[in-house]
Amino acid sequence: MNKYGRIFVVVLDSLGIGAMPDSEKFGDKGVDTFGHILEKMGTLEIPNLQKLGMINLHGGGEMKSVEHPMAKYTVLGETSNGKDTMTGHWEMMGIHTKQPFQTFTDTGFPKELIDELEKRCGKRVIGNKSASGTEIIEELGEEEIATGAMIVYTSADSVLQICGNEETFDLQNLYRCCEIAREITMKDEWRVGRVIARPYVGKKKGEFKRTSNRHDYALKPSGRTVLNAMKDAGLDVIGVGKINDIFCGEGITETNRSTSSVHGMEQTIEICEKDFHGICFTNLVDFDALWGHRRDVKGYAEEIEKFDKNLGVLLEKLREDDLLILTADHGNDPTYSGTDHTREYVPFLAYAKNMDQGGMLPEKNSFAVIGATIAENFGVEMPEGCIGESMLDEL
Repeated sequence: MNKYGRIFVVVLDSLGIGAMPDSEKFGDKGVDTFGHILEKMGTLEIPNLQKLGMINLHGGGEMKSVEHPMAKYTVLGETSNGKDTMTGHWEMMGIHTKQPFQTFTDTGFPKELIDELEKRCGKRVIGNKSASGTEIIEELGEEEIATGAMIVYTSADSVLQICGNEETFDLQNLYRCCEIAREITMKDEWRVGRVIARPYVGKKKGEFKRTSNRHDYALKPSGRTVLNAMKDAGLDVIGVGKINDIFCGEGITETNRSTSSVHGMEQTIEICEKDFHGICFTNLVDFDALWGHRRDVKGYAEEIEKFDKNLGVLLEKLREDDLLILTADHGNDPTYSGTDHTREYVPFLAYAKNMDQGGMLPEKNSFAVIGATIAENFGVEMPEGCIGESMLDEL
């Protein structure tokens, strides 16, 4: 018998809780996403996170810990060499990434790459620099529409992004060009973690708006993960948000695309009301994409508060033998310089209605404890090469 019949893993994308010992090697000194948000805001309206023990785990500002936290909690350090979405999620499910993905933040993409992309797509590239997605559309959207060019840009992440106006570029053509870019960037020297289609609508500056038809073309995981083992064993692996994209569909039995993090939580709540046996793996990206990269403390804080409301609904709907795990994949301190992710510890809060009591657990040195715990719970063997030690007996 499984200790838990269903496990929900909810990733609050980029909600780090303090610098790791090696953070300065990644250009991050004194970073603390959640802690600095609390310091700036003073308090947050997060009664559900508070009663689980989030403030006990990592306080700040005027927020108080609770005497009897409901969850068992600790911090997780990242073993892999990176601070990006894929590295973090892959590690959760057992992959140790030693070679970081390529970034082109300072220089843009090499001429040889752009030349090949233009030739195969049949479009001239404009942009080719590190930029905010909304800002580069404002800057170059009219030129793209008028000339049929293709906006290509990057960021502090390992990513190649292509903007396309849905009316003039055509969505399917945009996806085709992104597939070509994904193939080109499989070379080691150009190997980016993700190629992203960034469609938008509007005809002139001030009217442009990105749509929810974004599509990520990620690298396939470098090895088999716990998700593969779960699927092979006939268990449900339900992805919400960009989980399917992060794992290129590997090990996923059902996927649910989200239009926002609020929507992603609503989908998770709906899934909770259904019968399934396995895991529901949810990524809530707005913390990162809308607020962390834009260094918007207030927006980030409000997103946490929105999450907390739906967290309360989910907690009520959990069954007696459900396990809920809340965590993050990296940091993105909105008070820090630049626009990049930040190398941080992440929270681990685990709650089940049948737990005797909550409280602090020993610190763990890898995100992979999550996948290892899931594997042991469902009696599946960890794939060869996977890292991680189970915490099941502590939960």
